Amino acid sequence: MPRVHVLRHGHVHNPDKVLYGRLPEFRLSDTGEAMARAAADHLVATGTPVTRIVASPLLRAQQTAAPVAAAFGLEIVTDERVIEAGNQYQGEPIPRPIDFLHPKHWWRLRNPWRPSWGEPYVEQAARMRAAIADAAADNPDGDTVIVSHQLPIWVARCDAEGRSFLHDPRSRECALCSLTSFEVEDGRPRFVGYATPAAHIEVPR
Repeated sequence: MPRVHVLRHGHVHNPDKVLYGRLPEFRLSDTGEAMARAAADHLVATGTPVTRIVASPLLRAQQTAAPVAAAFGLEIVTDERVIEAGNQYQGEPIPRPIDFLHPKHWWRLRNPWRPSWGEPYVEQAARMRAAIADAAADNPDGDTVIVSHQLPIWVARCDAEGRSFLHDPRSRECALCSLTSFEVEDGRPRFVGYATPAAHIEVPR
């Protein structure tokens, strides 16, 4: 059965340490480019039969997809459904846990089950589920790589495994340039594996 491998983008150049969300100008750092190459090398070395590459429209995802596309001689297909989750903190400094004690954050944090500070988990799950299922249907004779972002990938895995979407972000198993793999049965993604081909590359602090 062909698989859909959802690849998280690589490390991003973000010297001001803001939550970049869907902001368009954020690109991969040199480390992120090395991670993307490592992911492509891993797919080649493991004999993964990649015959289609899909990416979020954001620059960092397109750049991560480029080495995979080059390695397999493919054109990148852009899919808006695998974009980063919407977040009201976009463009602001990355909040520290203590920052959430300030009253200005309370309205945003009123419902962590939804979540109230951004795109609802159920909407992320629905769009990722559809994108993964369509990727399998559109490419039945080979594997597809989709380049996306940490939260949508984690929500897609929770959806496939029947887990609760409510979670501690620090617990996500979705490292930079990791591969979260699915098979699709009767239109429904099923989680089948996780790999970290860029784990050996040190992330700048």
